[in-house]
Amino acid sequence: MSVGRQRERRKAESPDGGPVPGIHSIDTGTCELVPDRFNPNGWVLHINGVPSSHIDLADPERLDFEYMRWIGSLTTSQWPVTFRLRALHLGGGACSLARSFAAKFPGARQVVVELDGALAELVRTWFDLPRAPLLRIRVGEARAVTESLSDSSRDLIIRDVFAGSRTPVPLTTLEFVEQARRVLDPAGVYVVNCGDSPDLATARREAATISAAFTNTVIIADPAMLKGRRYGNVIIAGSDAALGEDPGLARELLGGGVPAHLWRGQQVSRFISGAAVLRD
Repeated sequence: MSVGRQRERRKAESPDGGPVPGIHSIDTGTCELVPDRFNPNGWVLHINGVPSSHIDLADPERLDFEYMRWIGSLTTSQWPVTFRLRALHLGGGACSLARSFAAKFPGARQVVVELDGALAELVRTWFDLPRAPLLRIRVGEARAVTESLSDSSRDLIIRDVFAGSRTPVPLTTLEFVEQARRVLDPAGVYVVNCGDSPDLATARREAATISAAFTNTVIIADPAMLKGRRYGNVIIAGSDAALGEDPGLARELLGGGVPAHLWRGQQVSRFISGAAVLRD
């Protein structure tokens, strides 16, 4: 390790190993750790100026980002908390979702794939993340890692990878979705966080692509987003098993701080009508 890197590492570590506010150098630019002004136990991680994750040190199950809550609700509607969930997270940030799942599913085995090795090291230093084999952070490119995994080796794959405001194209195509399907158990679920503008063109094509690979597709987003009124997040999930059929899920999604709608069946078909499947 170079002298410069040693200095950066010392700056990013507090005497007790806890979070260190401020701007820190990482392999892909900078990250900034900011105290949550509304929560003395909360921290917000910004990556290259974009809010990426929120962590509550006192409550690992708390998810402040709405889209993460939606993914969490979908996951707990699919499997009981006693299930030994095998989860693959493509995109790490502060590992908020993985940390939450570790608390909800005590038997879970999770891998977080993070491109930025320096960021992965900082997150391990700052936050109380479970250790391997409960939670491993693997440094690598998401598509390459997914393609290296064994068939039917995961129950849940979550893609939450962004370069700026967009997901890299190689992680959106049918060829990649088919790789994710190969890695999933036959009853597994593939979930993506799609950031889109009001025209929803990207979300329509991503949903069409996932629908081309899986038997069932669901979409979760807030009404303003689905009506094309703002930029935001659309959660799209695919599975060959029944998906989103628990009536409690729709009620739970409506009850959050930002109520969300759950679209299935014909609603998804209408949404993707005319949208071209993405390909390599």
